[in-house]
Amino acid sequence: MNAIFGSDAFSPREIAEKVENIGVVKARLPLVPMIMLGILAGVFIGLGAMYYVVMVSDPSLGFGMSRLLGGLVFSLGLIMVVVAGAELFTGNNLLMMAWADKKISFYEVLRNWVIVCIANFVGAAGLAVLVYLSGHYEMNGGLIGETYTRIASVKCNLSFQQAFFSGMLCNVLVCLAVWMSLAGRSVTDKVLVIIFPVSAFVAAGFEHSVANMYLIPMGLLMQLDSPVAAGAETISWIGFIKNLIPVILGNLAGGSGFVALFYYFIYGHKRNVQHDLPGQE
Repeated sequence: MNAIFGSDAFSPREIAEKVENIGVVKARLPLVPMIMLGILAGVFIGLGAMYYVVMVSDPSLGFGMSRLLGGLVFSLGLIMVVVAGAELFTGNNLLMMAWADKKISFYEVLRNWVIVCIANFVGAAGLAVLVYLSGHYEMNGGLIGETYTRIASVKCNLSFQQAFFSGMLCNVLVCLAVWMSLAGRSVTDKVLVIIFPVSAFVAAGFEHSVANMYLIPMGLLMQLDSPVAAGAETISWIGFIKNLIPVILGNLAGGSGFVALFYYFIYGHKRNVQHDLPGQE
């Protein structure tokens, strides 16, 4: 069927098998490469978030256009993770599919998540320090710094419910972007399928834990520079933690539950072996 429509993309069942096999490799990475790749992913997502802030700091753009363009440029982060190669906590929620098929243990899944999440924080927060020291926030008459402050303030003051469900919806889209990228055989294929889900979650204002590991520290750093720190008093490390905990839990629920396990029940190797499902042709 794929040949009829001129497409050589992998089918959903083939993607499911790839997700499981990749999950085994990711779960069993040696410690040092896992940490280094996790730091890289934090930097990559931070660069996407930096690009996003530059775009939405333009007051001449309307709300819709600002959200659309901001989402498109933020996609840079996940594109770099997928194409250049890195270990991203939110994308690695797909490891649950390999666990469900008993290819890896829950300890291996948890080890990957904890190490990669911490490494992502090191990369994202480290990038925030470098970006701050570069004076980047002074661009556009200081509007960049004001935007960081405003974004971080909003994030630090979300309720647990808002942060959790926003994180869940975010990672449904992120993991679907990663899932669909595995259907492609070229870099162009991967880039095209990543852009739309990622730009959708950004435009909708959903919460990505690793992006917040860059954006909130940038807001905290704005407190060191009084000319752009209006409203920075509402940003704190406690607020950062209050954001991060429910967002991480929401990301886990969305990526692991609504994508990885959902697809496992459809395409799992121990189920539906004798059945043809839509998209398998």
